[in-house]
Amino acid sequence: MSETASFVDPVFLARFGLSRVNVVDYFLHPLNPFRTQNNTSNEVLNMQGISIGMLMQAGMGNHIPLSAMSAEDAYSKKLSALTGDQYELLLPADPNDSDHYTQPSPLYTIRHVIRTNQSSVKILGVYYVVEGVIYKSPNIRSLMKSNVARTLDGLAGACSALSVCARYLPSTGYTWNFDENDDDDDDDDDDDKEKDTNDNNVDSDTIDPVVSLMKLNKRMKRRKILDNRKAGERNEAEEEGLRASAAIDQILVRLSKNSHVTTASAVDDDDSDDDDDATSTKNIVRGGTIAVAEPSTNI
Repeated sequence: MSETASFVDPVFLARFGLSRVNVVDYFLHPLNPFRTQNNTSNEVLNMQGISIGMLMQAGMGNHIPLSAMSAEDAYSKKLSALTGDQYELLLPADPNDSDHYTQPSPLYTIRHVIRTNQSSVKILGVYYVVEGVIYKSPNIRSLMKSNVARTLDGLAGACSALSVCARYLPSTGYTWNFDENDDDDDDDDDDDKEKDTNDNNVDSDTIDPVVSLMKLNKRMKRRKILDNRKAGERNEAEEEGLRASAAIDQILVRLSKNSHVTTASAVDDDDSDDDDDATSTKNIVRGGTIAVAEPSTNI
């Protein structure tokens, strides 16, 4: 039988309702697939006219009605005197509260046992009656399988979400970037746009090297290096890589502050032939490379 199987009898529920008085009779419904096909001690007591409802009305033969708590206790004693397959109604959450025995409850727990004597029983299964629907309690194997599958699914989702945040640069190593607006993607898009503009029109929208170096320096400072080990804990190759990264960063900062690295518009070949008396420095942009021309003197 499937672990998700259930049973409900709407006719019984509409006619008699459901309470601790008749929940065992509801479980012993002939169409209930969870009940055993063997004769049970509960059916033997029913044929003798002994049930929780009858004990509440007639008592123990003295025709004195019993309370719901006393009738259920008397029924359990009668049931424990017999042997064989039995269905026991477990006590409520607070056995000393009489309201739990008289008021309807959304949950009832029934245990299927085989009794060999009054003190020896073997549990075969546990069933829940939730709002009139009967379910079988899952075993430990099913619970472990479900918990492991749920845990693995959560770990897989976490790894997938974190994998897109990992970044690697030769100068900084592996870093994490949790910013929703990825700087690398934005920079790549800006570079593509500027490259297309330069191809179409060399005279305008040239790349500013100072701004580019400042952006690179700012982005490198903002990222956090994952290697937080002390100097003595790294090997020689790792130390050399960190020193090289620091040297590259210093070179980039110096270039960004160099006054000779300036921006200028591209100079056409025809204009360069006409300007023979020019004495100032000219920055010529060709193919995305900035060439710094030295000051020239006419002879």
